[in-house]
Amino acid sequence: MSQLDRISLAAVQPELTSGESILWTGQPSQRKIFRKEDAFLIPFSLLWGGFAIFWEAGVAGFWSSGSRPHEQWIFGIIWGIPFVLIGQYFIWGRFLYAAWKKKRTHYAVTNRRVIVVQSGRMPQLASAYIDTLPVLTKEGTSNSVGTLRFSQPDSVWSRSRNWGVWDMMNIGNAPTFVDIDDAEAVYRLISDLRERARSKSQANLI
Repeated sequence: MSQLDRISLAAVQPELTSGESILWTGQPSQRKIFRKEDAFLIPFSLLWGGFAIFWEAGVAGFWSSGSRPHEQWIFGIIWGIPFVLIGQYFIWGRFLYAAWKKKRTHYAVTNRRVIVVQSGRMPQLASAYIDTLPVLTKEGTSNSVGTLRFSQPDSVWSRSRNWGVWDMMNIGNAPTFVDIDDAEAVYRLISDLRERARSKSQANLI
């Protein structure tokens, strides 16, 4: 496991508090493209995109040899354009967007916190103290790329209400390490830190 990535280190360093030190940094792997949610999202996106294109072709008169009023044709084309564009984003655009955001997403494990920093026009930060993490779960794969979650994930249906399910790199309020290399090693590092922090807290209470 590469302990410190230089680019991620530079991105996370300004967010550290006094006495906080970085133990691991990394970025999402570009090798991982699909998620388990895609078993639902891909068929839905193809259905949406196909219907939108079929609609546009229909109002343009491709399925009819008769003439249509000019105003009706123009209105139908314009009304359907946003649905076609959304469909294209669902089918392939979201994968390009995720790859773009992965390059700007940086993860860090410190002696106190897990941190996610996302750079860009609107930088975002999400962090959580290791000793208070409600959840620590690993979703792993055979090629060592996995996702670490520090809170209970929302269901696909609840995330779809605010379009979050279509943006896999949306960090939200709770940090999540998405598609990191050596996920098992990072999982063990955080687990050990959490156990030590909790044992220390219990000892202080005695």
